[in-house]
Amino acid sequence: MKHIIYIIVLVLLASCDSTKNEVSYSIAPYSTPEIDSLVAQVMADMTLEEKIVQIRGIRPSEIMEDGKFSPEKAKEAMPLGMGHFCQFSSQLVFTPNELRDFVREVQDWLMTETRTGIPAIFHEEAITGFATKGATTYPQQIGMGCTWNPELIEECANTTRINMRAGGATYALSPMVDISRTAHWERIEESYGEDAYLTSRMGVAFVNGLQGNDFRTGVAATTKHFAGYGTQNSNPKELYEEYIMPHEAIIKLAGSKSVMPSYGKYKNIPVVASKELLTDILRTYIGFDGVVISDYGAIRLFHGISDLAKTEKEAAVKAMMAGTDIEVSYAWGFPFLPEAVEEGMISIDVIDAAVKRSLIMKAKLGLLDENPQIGKDGDLDFDPPAFRDLAYKSASQSIVLLKNNGILPLKEDIKNIALLGPNGSTPYCLLGDYTYQSMISFWWSKTFDPEDPKLFTLHEGLSSRLGNDVEIMQERGCDWSEPLEAVIKSDGLGDDRLSKLKMYTLKGLPQPDLQRALKLANESDVIIAAVGENIYLCGEGRLRKGIRLPGEQEEFVQKLVDTGKPVVLVVFGGRQQLVNKFEDKCAAIVQAWYPGEEGGNAIADILVGNVNPSGKLCVTYPANESKTENNYKNGYENTEIQYPFGYGLSYTKFEYSDLKIQKKAKVTDEYIMISLKVKNIGEIDGAEIVQLYVSPENEELGLKPIQLKGFNRVDLKANEEKRIRFKVSLQQLTQFKNEEWIIKPGIYEFKVGASCIDIRLKGKVEVKGEKRVLKNGREVFFSTNE
Repeated sequence: MKHIIYIIVLVLLASCDSTKNEVSYSIAPYSTPEIDSLVAQVMADMTLEEKIVQIRGIRPSEIMEDGKFSPEKAKEAMPLGMGHFCQFSSQLVFTPNELRDFVREVQDWLMTETRTGIPAIFHEEAITGFATKGATTYPQQIGMGCTWNPELIEECANTTRINMRAGGATYALSPMVDISRTAHWERIEESYGEDAYLTSRMGVAFVNGLQGNDFRTGVAATTKHFAGYGTQNSNPKELYEEYIMPHEAIIKLAGSKSVMPSYGKYKNIPVVASKELLTDILRTYIGFDGVVISDYGAIRLFHGISDLAKTEKEAAVKAMMAGTDIEVSYAWGFPFLPEAVEEGMISIDVIDAAVKRSLIMKAKLGLLDENPQIGKDGDLDFDPPAFRDLAYKSASQSIVLLKNNGILPLKEDIKNIALLGPNGSTPYCLLGDYTYQSMISFWWSKTFDPEDPKLFTLHEGLSSRLGNDVEIMQERGCDWSEPLEAVIKSDGLGDDRLSKLKMYTLKGLPQPDLQRALKLANESDVIIAAVGENIYLCGEGRLRKGIRLPGEQEEFVQKLVDTGKPVVLVVFGGRQQLVNKFEDKCAAIVQAWYPGEEGGNAIADILVGNVNPSGKLCVTYPANESKTENNYKNGYENTEIQYPFGYGLSYTKFEYSDLKIQKKAKVTDEYIMISLKVKNIGEIDGAEIVQLYVSPENEELGLKPIQLKGFNRVDLKANEEKRIRFKVSLQQLTQFKNEEWIIKPGIYEFKVGASCIDIRLKGKVEVKGEKRVLKNGREVFFSTNE
């Protein structure tokens, strides 16, 4: 801001001495005395109305005319300044240079034309990369969950940080760490799956990559949605042990200082206004001291569907009193706060606390410096070769081979391939929700350029890999569904724009020709059936009738099977889709998810054998359309499943042996040491994801029948053997009971396997002593690989 010379040095991540028991857990402080002093100085000169604008947001369209920044509209829309610009890049069709220059123009106006001179935070979605035109598009998070590779997650998030900072963005509404246990939930694709441990590991890695080691050069991450969104969250034990765990781990281990409440309810109160969740649990129990930012329109929707708030003013007051600091994407309720102060509905101190937290975030990000760094100079490239290589690596590791009778990798004697189905030659199946392409299409009804960044289809990938030696005969054969079977879900808590949307029609695609497809199928040596969903059939607000292959795709695949030719089924989409009809009919089944910009190349390389598949399911694959939640921790005895959590095939095989595990431990011990050998007994190199689970010997221990407690992704050359070590904290056996975290003595069986049911080795540990209470709650979340 104007005339302030300010230099700050931040220490972001608190160290945790995990070699001690029940130490006082130290979360990295949100502020410093220097920042507090600066913010106090700024606030001392602000009117109440100027404070309120710092805790609200608007969209760029409100200050634009004819596609450009309009000072006149800015003066009308934000004469006192602005806190946030919301999803600012995903609604614009700007080149990287144009985007940065637009942000600079807006920030310069705010710093020179408003009395306070405070820049805004430009925030955006980031789960698949920076959601802006031309930026690297990574696989959707459910696919990234199947990589079981936290180091890769961190690498990708770091490139997102670089792009966002270069474009002038400093704040991300990511990652989404909801535990997702039903394929019927339209937002499952944004999650890392059904397991709290895996989700927590991935979430911590994501935030470490996005924030870096300094907020002044990093991007502030937002952990969302707090807590238990998309599922039943009323059981305290399940809530604390499962749904809160990813948020708690990210806050404590990665230093996240922004949290977004969900659109859901807790104990019949919208979460945005739940004091129990946002104050008692988030701030008091976890110790979170950062900002709480509303989901888009959540306060207005709270008023719209709940009897607890009769007016938008009352909704704003209750939300802020509960712990919500910032209202976005537009301020429906917060402008009433000055009036609410006059009427005695809320104290000015409560508002000041929220404003202070918001301004502290701006200071941490360097926005309150005298000359803040806005964007990066020079020509910008949001998809350089190194980032694209990372997108390819991510896609390759995210793809899960579900079935293979030996048809894959494709043999050299295959000369004619029939590439059939709606997803064989289109970019629409590569893109998850909250990619730039999906957002500009679904939310803003604009087209995107599949060449910027270049989106490689499966047809293009196969063509480049196989060259002229193999004829690829391509035909759609059927549509995704006719009409598109997804309906817009606009009822209940959700983004208010849904009520205004109409399903956007896919354009520029040839009409499917079933007879030609069957002719090509009969002429081929092998059929590759590219089926599943597109960006309009899965995602927020897109509710499907079921989870089978959409439309008439099942009938289409059956006609291909009836030709007698081997069928390789490649399933795209944001969820598990039923393949039970074809498990015994197709020669191979490949789960491709939404694989991002390099998806076509990655899938092609797996099909032809250039890459050995290594992805393992981060969700249970159902065998029917039951809406009962799948949770491997409860066991599968009463559940009909197709493939278990942790499952995935390879072109090689791995042998597990020589388990070493200590037989006894004390409740007060720090660790249990476990090791084993894994050997690649096949003829080609591969990667195995070694999974460590624990089971209680009896129900009296109170733990779920089986729980993931560690994993190790290990690369092994043909005939290579490595010893894998797990250092398991006794705190990983803790459970929440009667508002305490306790570790019970008893016998625990540790299991090592290739999935939650493919257990290769196991051994028991007797934990002795009296029940141990963790006075400070969970302090150690993960095992280590040593």
